[in-house]
Amino acid sequence: MTGYRLEPATAASPSDARPGPRDGAELPAGDASQTTFHGENPAMVPAATIASSTPTKCQARTRLYRDGVLALEGFPVDDISDHLCDETSVIWLDLRDPDREDLAVLSAEFGLHPLAVEDAVHEHERPKLDRYKSHLFLAAYAVQLDTSTGQLKTSELAAFITKRALITVRKDDGLDISSVVDYWDASPDLAKFGVGYLLHGLLDNVVDGHFAVVQSLDDAIEDLEDRLFSETPQDRDVQRRSFELRKSLVLLRRVVLPMREVVNSLMRRDLQIVNEALHPYYQDVYDHVLRATEWTESLRDLVATILETNLTIQSNRMNVISKKVTSWAAIIAVPTFVTGFYGMNVPYPGFGQEWGVFVAIIFMIAIAAILYVVFRRKDWL
Repeated sequence: MTGYRLEPATAASPSDARPGPRDGAELPAGDASQTTFHGENPAMVPAATIASSTPTKCQARTRLYRDGVLALEGFPVDDISDHLCDETSVIWLDLRDPDREDLAVLSAEFGLHPLAVEDAVHEHERPKLDRYKSHLFLAAYAVQLDTSTGQLKTSELAAFITKRALITVRKDDGLDISSVVDYWDASPDLAKFGVGYLLHGLLDNVVDGHFAVVQSLDDAIEDLEDRLFSETPQDRDVQRRSFELRKSLVLLRRVVLPMREVVNSLMRRDLQIVNEALHPYYQDVYDHVLRATEWTESLRDLVATILETNLTIQSNRMNVISKKVTSWAAIIAVPTFVTGFYGMNVPYPGFGQEWGVFVAIIFMIAIAAILYVVFRRKDWL
């Protein structure tokens, strides 16, 4: 499938870009190469959910809710089949950077469609919600803005949604999974609503990240406006910063805009994911998506206006400089003309007389002074 080519998330420093271990065990606490956007070690965020054993080569996290209560976490992935035999059980399984073989291990267990599995592995998918016979497939992006450079970082996320299981697939640690788990822990009264409750926590965290980035972009554009009218010209910096922010806004729009259809589709009654009790919570997420989308559109227009204004200011500044140069050239032309006229070596009034020199000097000074006063009144100097 073809989608928007989004820039993958990068870590905070060059050392953070190295690939991490894929042995499914807990990562060493001192491994600085495995950091989230918030600088937290995935081995410790949250450590209790990391599966004690898994048939996959990637790291896995597990949680079990039974009758709306958290019953178990960090249990072996192989035990999922046994837990699903209990009709009151709801499972959360998280895979970090799996490959096709890892997903194939789970495909038969959960009845995952091959096209959905391919989309989960494939990079740069467009945010979407696909419907299959046995499950739903969700693709979305977590985002973060580097305020120093204006560069937008994205982290791709996929999710398989079944009646009693939510399987999240993260290609990196860009999504702060600890925030998602903290949300679930902060709302235990909603756990009785099963997968809809788990999915809401995931979407709420992703959309809040979108909203936070839009707000950061708004602050960056306000700072750009202040620099635009600074007494010290910063044309090149303003131009460069404007293009960086505009590029980030275009990328953010590709991430945020499709989320309207994603959340709206999830609220459909025929999907049986969102019941009446959860509907207000999903409506709140949908409202945040609309606000983020509208805000993004307005910021794009604002950046375009800043670019045009900057060009106009440069043109006006050039006109002012041209007027000043022209005015001084006119003033300097007066003594040049007079001295050139007297340099013709022909008799003229005062020729060979001392007073003639003084008259010429006084004449040049007077004309230059008159021109200076006139140009000052016209605001040319």
